[in-house]
Amino acid sequence: MSTPHSEQATTKNSRTLTVTLLSFCIAVAVFLLLLGWKQWRQGGAAAQPYPPTAVAAMRVTPTNIPNSLHAVGSLRAVREVVLAPEVAGRVVSIGFDAGETVAAEQQLLQLYDAPEQADRAAALARVKLADAQLKRAARLVNSGAESREILDQRTAERDQALAAVKQLDARIAQKQIRAPFAGQLGIRQVDLGQYLNPGETIATLTDTSQLYVDFTVPQQELRWVQQGGKVQVVSDAWPDNSYTATVTTVEPRISADTRNIQIRAQLDNPGEHLRPGMFVNASLSLPEQKEQLVVPSTAIQTTAFGSNVLLVRGAEPEKAGQAEYVQVQISRRLKDQVVISSGLKVGDIVVTEGQLKVPPGAPVTVTKLRAAEES
Repeated sequence: MSTPHSEQATTKNSRTLTVTLLSFCIAVAVFLLLLGWKQWRQGGAAAQPYPPTAVAAMRVTPTNIPNSLHAVGSLRAVREVVLAPEVAGRVVSIGFDAGETVAAEQQLLQLYDAPEQADRAAALARVKLADAQLKRAARLVNSGAESREILDQRTAERDQALAAVKQLDARIAQKQIRAPFAGQLGIRQVDLGQYLNPGETIATLTDTSQLYVDFTVPQQELRWVQQGGKVQVVSDAWPDNSYTATVTTVEPRISADTRNIQIRAQLDNPGEHLRPGMFVNASLSLPEQKEQLVVPSTAIQTTAFGSNVLLVRGAEPEKAGQAEYVQVQISRRLKDQVVISSGLKVGDIVVTEGQLKVPPGAPVTVTKLRAAEES
């Protein structure tokens, strides 16, 4: 006789068996569907080849390209000095403001020179006395009352007195700091009443109307550099302005550390926008490169193994053919073009647009063909 407990257990086992069988049937059905879909796809792919992909291409032809040598240079003023006294003294007057533009020989600062001025006044008195004695001796010599020796002595005394005045004038001039040339002053480093020692900085004076451009080039490019050559200079601060500099000096020695050679060019700085100490991009014009193979930058695909381009191979590659990837070596990069040193030959058809969706060996149709000059 069955009990309610045994009937419940039997019902539970039946339900578990039913669920298990249903899950197995569903899994088998899914497996068969996936297997059939895979076979259908493989069969369809084998039956239907890739359709031709429309691309734009160019025929590789030799091209002459402008050539230039680029370097990073720095600017330096042709005329720039640190103003400093030659002698010690106390500052009694300052005749300039920081950043002021001054003229040549303009007095900028005065050191205390009262003792020298007093000595000069005494020296002038001695000159006056010596000159009077000289004139008196000359009259006496003419009358025969004095000897020629006395006249020579009085002449020497007068000359010594004049020399003493000149010496004092030089000492007084050392107490006056003047601008050696026209230019712009930097930050003032002294104050009124300050005692200055010889060589102590007062301010900098810079003439920015003309600047030097100093840069280096590799030793293998030395044959292209000569005095009088033109250099185009552009600064990041004024990217729309281009300045033309002239090579003035080629360092005779090559650096033992870098094997580079130092070049100096000079440029006019109208408007004085450029400043000493700026970094600039210097471009030295070189002879034109003849018959170079040039392709657009869009034709280059870069991978971990190098740079590649897609060529069209076939009987009439300028119209249609098979895609083939070849590795190339790039020698120079221009604005939107690259110069190829190896991997291409004249007449190759290079895909310039649409190559990203073309697998190797796939058929392509050239819908637009252009020459290298149009790229």
